[in-house]
Amino acid sequence: MTYAIIFIFGAIIGSFLNVCIYRIPRKEPVCFSWSRCPSCKKPIKWYDNIPFLSYIFLMAKCRSCKARISFRYFAVELISALSFLILFMNFGLTYRFWTYSLVTVSLIIVTFIDLEFQIIPDRISIGGLIAGILLSIFLPGLHNALTWKDGVVNSLLGALVGGGLIYSMGVFGKAVFRKESMGGGDVKLMAMLGAFLGWKMAIFIFFLAPFFGTPAALYLKFVRKIDIIPYGPYISMASFAAMIYGQRILNSLFYF
Repeated sequence: MTYAIIFIFGAIIGSFLNVCIYRIPRKEPVCFSWSRCPSCKKPIKWYDNIPFLSYIFLMAKCRSCKARISFRYFAVELISALSFLILFMNFGLTYRFWTYSLVTVSLIIVTFIDLEFQIIPDRISIGGLIAGILLSIFLPGLHNALTWKDGVVNSLLGALVGGGLIYSMGVFGKAVFRKESMGGGDVKLMAMLGAFLGWKMAIFIFFLAPFFGTPAALYLKFVRKIDIIPYGPYISMASFAAMIYGQRILNSLFYF
């Protein structure tokens, strides 16, 4: 029953994330406005906005104009629900669960916006960076620290290492390929993750992300003939893996 509640809660959050994914890059207000059909702009009734069920019963079509509803809406709700469930199974209802849930919903938003628009909104990355530093004051245990001062130092160091690594990668890529290879949004995203997860996890994410990104990049480059490849989704996948398995892997490899 607890697992079911967490799963449903995650799906409800996912429904809101769909609103964020659609409106943030279009600079529309996220709150205080009814959900509406992107095609006919008519408000969506509450019974047509139930996670999973509405998409299925409406057969992926708007009730008013019959326009096709993107599968993304269903996918985001499912990813959000499963992510919350996985985090709960690993951390229970602890401060790590809530903190990592906040990071995860930010990463879901980043992933789908970056896939469509090739941008990572500053309100997510910079806002998350500030939130990570502030949370480190009240929850120094996020960085295995005992005092708020140590928590803040570790958070700032994590932001510096995370942002610095991806920035250095961009400088190196530009020197080799004679064009921009890493966007500023990726730098700020990695700084945000470092602020939440610390410098060790930032390094872990930096080296893990290419394992997710390289196969997709090769496919897009040589099969789909697409030159601009968003990196945010692969940083996001590596970050979620780091939150679940990162510390255990580091402990087994390096004993820290």
